[in-house]
Amino acid sequence: MSAPKAPAKPAILSVDDDPGVSRAVVRDLRKRYGEKYRIIRAESGDQALETLREMKLRGDAVAVIVADYRMPGLSGIEFLEQAMDLYPVARRVLLTAYADTDAAIDAINVVDLDHYLLKPWDPPEEKLYPVIDALLDAWASSSHHPAEETKVIGHRWSERSSDVREFLARNQLAYRWYMSDEPEGQRLLSAAGTDELRLPVVIAPNGDVLVEPTDAELADKLGLSTTLSEDFYDLVVIGGGPAGLGAALYGASEGLRTVLIERRATGGQAGQSSRIENYLGFPDGVSGAQLADRARRQATKFGAEVITARDVTGLEINGSARTVRFDDGSSVDAHSVILATGVSYRQLSAPGLDTYTGRGVYYGSAVTEAARCSEQDVYIVGGANSAGQAAVYLSRGARSVTILIRGNSLEASMSYYLIQQIEKNPKITVRTCTEVVGAEGDDHLERITLRNRATGEEDTVDAQWLFIFIGAAPLTDWLGDVVVRDGNGFVLAGPDLPSEGVTPDGWPLDRAPHHLETSVPGVFVAGDVHAESAKRVASAVGEGAMAVMFVHRYLAQQ
Repeated sequence: MSAPKAPAKPAILSVDDDPGVSRAVVRDLRKRYGEKYRIIRAESGDQALETLREMKLRGDAVAVIVADYRMPGLSGIEFLEQAMDLYPVARRVLLTAYADTDAAIDAINVVDLDHYLLKPWDPPEEKLYPVIDALLDAWASSSHHPAEETKVIGHRWSERSSDVREFLARNQLAYRWYMSDEPEGQRLLSAAGTDELRLPVVIAPNGDVLVEPTDAELADKLGLSTTLSEDFYDLVVIGGGPAGLGAALYGASEGLRTVLIERRATGGQAGQSSRIENYLGFPDGVSGAQLADRARRQATKFGAEVITARDVTGLEINGSARTVRFDDGSSVDAHSVILATGVSYRQLSAPGLDTYTGRGVYYGSAVTEAARCSEQDVYIVGGANSAGQAAVYLSRGARSVTILIRGNSLEASMSYYLIQQIEKNPKITVRTCTEVVGAEGDDHLERITLRNRATGEEDTVDAQWLFIFIGAAPLTDWLGDVVVRDGNGFVLAGPDLPSEGVTPDGWPLDRAPHHLETSVPGVFVAGDVHAESAKRVASAVGEGAMAVMFVHRYLAQQ
């Protein structure tokens, strides 16, 4: 009996219509990566797409696609847009001349480009290989979750089905979606031995069937870390947004035994952003998912543990130990804790809205639901950056996008660069002094009623898609009276703590609290959950790093 055929090596595909450039790219790629990867060359977008289709049928893996911008027939952007449908996890690079830099920046938005390279890229050791090395690392970390094997069957207008899709997407777990009332969805439900009465159904890569799974069940079955490896750490970081990821990165890189606990997905609210354009070091912008993925990989590279789908329910002070309790009754102890739980979008109070949450009304799910909004009218409530970013992103496919704000203009709450983009976008309209006062529909949202706050006039409009980005509610109820919070629930720290009565027993140490130290020594706060924080990604990351500095000072004083 012959031995089983070894799987083909993953591929790096280069597409360029200029034979000289094509040979040079392939030569440099083969020199560095030829031992572990197949280097494939194509001389047109159509030829490359045919190659990708054949590889897809054979089950071959593609890690990186490098495409030239200027090609006859399909341009590099058009080719990459179609290649995404075949290999959505493959990393994408656009090869451009200096004069085409603007086009490359546009491609970042159109095809979620990972990088663009200027010609010439000599020497490759400085300009080509570092880029490809990073993309291969990113691909390797995500390629263990093949889209063709993880299937989600659910109802189009189901809140839990929407939640499951968002959980998978935000955790970089690729999946394929099937609606339960379509033939393929029906076939899969039959094969799984279940019916439409209990949805969603997730079929894991190994064939296991999960019916109405919890986030924890999904995380455990699909390969996310959900169990802590130790009982005691130097530092426990609670919350996986930019502040928490920054704290975990700096804690681990500076030698602290560090674990990050996240209840849903790393990235926090920023992780749901379609494009962050004002974050230092990313002049062409970066999606929230990309930023979160890179930060998580960077933190784990230094040894931080990242635990997902674990709900923290309590914090206790047991002598010198800080005890973090979970909803399953288990706990973990640490010398120090950083609270980086972030905030959630406030619920919009209007008759009927609660009925349609997940069925046309969404809180911060613009990226996950964008494909379903194609050629439809979309409404967005909110005037801060998250709302503006969602409007720009959704306008690519939607027929129209209407931003509803209670104030007179966007200037008080939105960054100037986003206001400019919105003003130049013919698909986006801003309705000022407007609020949602009602919602109607059958099994999903169909109409909303709007009121002009200046005149009191109301009108009802057809609307199947309403995205809400209002306010910031801190996720701190679980803290109880352990640490001092302000009247809105945000955590007070350092100089903002009251001078008297910090706790019922008073501040227990001779020294004053450190700048980001809460009313409990050894417990620090960082990011949006910190009272009077800036509510920006850069400041959250900075506070995460700064909190680790104060953790070191605290530990040195023990």
